[in-house]
Amino acid sequence: MAHDLAMGGEEHPDVARWRANGAVAEARPLTSASLRELMLDCGADDCGFVAVSNPAIADQQAWIAALLPGAQTLISFVVRMNRDTVRTSVRSVVNEEFHQTYDEVNHVARRAVRRLENMGIGAVNPAAAFPMEAQAYPAGMRVISHKPIAEAAGLGRMGLHRNVIHPRFGSFILLGTIVIDRVLDDVSVPLDYAPCLDCKLCVAACPVEAIGMDGSFNFSACYTHNYREFMGGFTDWVHEVVEAKDADDYDARVPPGESVSMWQSLSFKPGYKAAYCLSVCPAGSDVLGPYMEDKVEYRKRLLDPLLAKPETVYVLKNSDAEDSVPKRLKTKEVKVVDYNIPSDNPFSFLFGLTLTFQRRKARGLDATLALTISDHGPMPATVRVHASRVEIDFKAPAAFDASLTLDWQTLQAIFRDGVSLADAVAEHGATLTGDIAKAQAIRDCFPIYRVD
Repeated sequence: MAHDLAMGGEEHPDVARWRANGAVAEARPLTSASLRELMLDCGADDCGFVAVSNPAIADQQAWIAALLPGAQTLISFVVRMNRDTVRTSVRSVVNEEFHQTYDEVNHVARRAVRRLENMGIGAVNPAAAFPMEAQAYPAGMRVISHKPIAEAAGLGRMGLHRNVIHPRFGSFILLGTIVIDRVLDDVSVPLDYAPCLDCKLCVAACPVEAIGMDGSFNFSACYTHNYREFMGGFTDWVHEVVEAKDADDYDARVPPGESVSMWQSLSFKPGYKAAYCLSVCPAGSDVLGPYMEDKVEYRKRLLDPLLAKPETVYVLKNSDAEDSVPKRLKTKEVKVVDYNIPSDNPFSFLFGLTLTFQRRKARGLDATLALTISDHGPMPATVRVHASRVEIDFKAPAAFDASLTLDWQTLQAIFRDGVSLADAVAEHGATLTGDIAKAQAIRDCFPIYRVD
């Protein structure tokens, strides 16, 4: 008898009872119909099921395996938000609706996992949003990506605003996922149409124009403003605290309302600065009635108050938003802040350029820059700007307009600190050949990450 099962020469009473009663019976077969009933009974408003082997989520296999070894199926589900509460221009009210609904998503998932566990089924419920694996920031905080799973589960399709639009409930949902170790008799299929109406109201509503009319998305604009009181913006605020010489200097840098807003986010969960793209979205069969009845009135009631709202809009230096917000939205005050998604290697830094690319500044530009990072390999790369898009390739180009060779520290300084290409050559040992004007034009398609 194993030592850890013995008590004074006798078998542990729990082990003895287990042997007497026999092994726990294998869990009964789980059907998609019974699982759907369970999820709705636990509070979900809709759900769908995806096999872990589904190619649509192949890039999440490592995450799923870490959550639950032996995972077989993903349960994707939605919980509705209250529409008019999300539509109001009073942002504290909207943020509380997000927080309450996220809590509800987590409660639904936890109740479902408890019931599945009692049925002998292995199940894990990752958080709907935060907390994440923050110690891995910025490389890999997430433990699962809910949106692709929801799409595969037939719960909607992503719209122009990069949020999943449910066919009934529209954009007024939050997503949850449960991982289980059982195969279902039937899984869901994706929607065969997109609920997005292509009305472009989300484009008009976004104060920083992160959403393009052509479907493009400026990640850094959205991240810098809407998520100001999340990771990167919080880091920028910490820098303000550290760099301030005294209380008066801090007050000159950070207005009282901004300090209190950060305190509120730290105390009562982080607040979004906009999310206006969700507020104005008319898609979804339960939602679109008022929009279809009177589109002009719909805009007046929901879009116009958001555009007219006096507020601070956070932008990056040399960004499209820095140029456009003062011209387009006279009631908004622009504040230039830092971009704080750090990179500890050239590969992730260059990939990150796809997130900070400014499409308006790239209008009419067709240029290719050959890069060589001299102290990493050397490492070749290509930056091509064409049709207001950027492409990063980690190999030398067959043809190029200009060639830039520099070390990793100088590459960072060009983007982070605004070091000019001329100074990179004259003071940092970089080599620049070819069409220097086109090389500079490519650099100008990106913001300056740090401001003085």
